[in-house]
This record gives sequence, structure tokens and C-alpha cells, in this order.
Amino acid sequence: MTKLSVNINKIATLRNARGGNNPDVVKVALDAEKFGAQGITVHPRPDERHIRYDDVMKLKDVVTTEFNIEGYPDERFMEIIRIAKPAQATLVPDPPHVLTSNSGWDTISHQSMLKDIIAELHQYGTRVSIFINPEEKYFEPAKTAGTDRVELYTEPYAVNFHQNRDEAIKPYLRVSELAKELGLGLNAGHDLDLHNLNFLVKTIPYIDEVSIGHALICDALYYGLENTIQMYRRQLEI
Repeated sequence: MTKLSVNINKIATLRNARGGNNPDVVKVALDAEKFGAQGITVHPRPDERHIRYDDVMKLKDVVTTEFNIEGYPDERFMEIIRIAKPAQATLVPDPPHVLTSNSGWDTISHQSMLKDIIAELHQYGTRVSIFINPEEKYFEPAKTAGTDRVELYTEPYAVNFHQNRDEAIKPYLRVSELAKELGLGLNAGHDLDLHNLNFLVKTIPYIDEVSIGHALICDALYYGLENTIQMYRRQLEI
């Protein structure tokens, strides 16, 4: 069954709005695991507008499920991975100024760079996933670069889901079959929620993991964190 990794960036955003340590990011991560999260995801940005370097260092010692660190692979990010040694590093191509990840890697033009970075990350014992658009041309170069998994950028799917879900998922179905043929593990993330998640994993049942933050934390404001995590887990049941 597809695993749920909970992205806790928004918890850190809320904390940072007032200073101090409320809510406590580490406690929320531990509670999320207790409530059913099968992984914890963070995306530390250089400006530390949500997750901070210190958060990562604290989390690395206490997360007992799978710790997934996302980010652009600059020197700072590579140093974080070297020290934290998470279960997974997810490489995203977003520069520091963007609000959120909004596109996947061009694995053709960046293949040489990605190959070097992935080889280094493997030396730390970390599984590597590449954030990728649902375009077939990027998948074989991703495999050649040495990545273990690809993470499907699912915003276009989410945007078009309510208009025509069968059309929205078509490009994802094609590239998922290709990933499977190439022996690449498959993750998915961005704008997945309680409405569109179940259809995604029922149509593509071999997705290994989904990483969900914004929608899950928003739902938790209404339903509570424990109940919300269980609701998302139920959406992953096929």
C-alpha cells in the first residue's frame, strides 16, 4: 500500500509567525508518527522561512519512520544530508526565492549535475528521489542519472481533477508505467488532498509514497491532526 509521509513545513510556518516554540515542530512530528504517519517530510529553505537547520538536526535523532528531506541540492542542502543522513533525499529544482515547488527537473540538460549529486548522496546511505514532471522524455535520463525514485509533480493533476479526472490522470498513468519498466520507484506530491488522493492511488496502485503537507495541515484545523492523518491513510486504501 502507498505510504503517507506528512510534510510539517506549515507547522514551522505557524511557529515562526510568533517566535518561540509553539507549536513545537518536533512534538508534532512525533505525534504525527503516533497518529499513523509513515514518514516525515521537511523542506528546509536557505531563508529558513519555515523549517530551520536546527529543526532538521533535532528531527534526525527522533524520527523513527522515514525521514525525507526535500530541497535544491546546493552546498547547504548537501551538508544537511551529509549530517542528517535521512532515509530519503528528494531533489527539487526550485531556486530560493520561489514560494513553493512548481516544476520538475529537466533531467536532460541537468543530467551531469544530477548524476554527480546522486552519487554523492548514495555515499551517505540515502535513497534519492527526483521531483519530475509527467513527461516521458525526462524518465530515462532520470534513470541514467542514478536516482532510486522519481516523485511525480501532481499539481496539474489536482488542478484538472474536478473537471475531468480521467483526462487529468492520463499523463501520469503513462509515465508511471514507464517508471515501472525502468525499475524506478515512484512517489507523488503537490496539491494532493482528500478529494483527489484515492483516485490517484487506485489508478496507479504501485505508487510507493505520497508526501502531503499543506492540504493535510489545513484539514487538521477542522478535523484535528490525529483524525486527519487517519482520514488520509484511509484514502490510500485500495
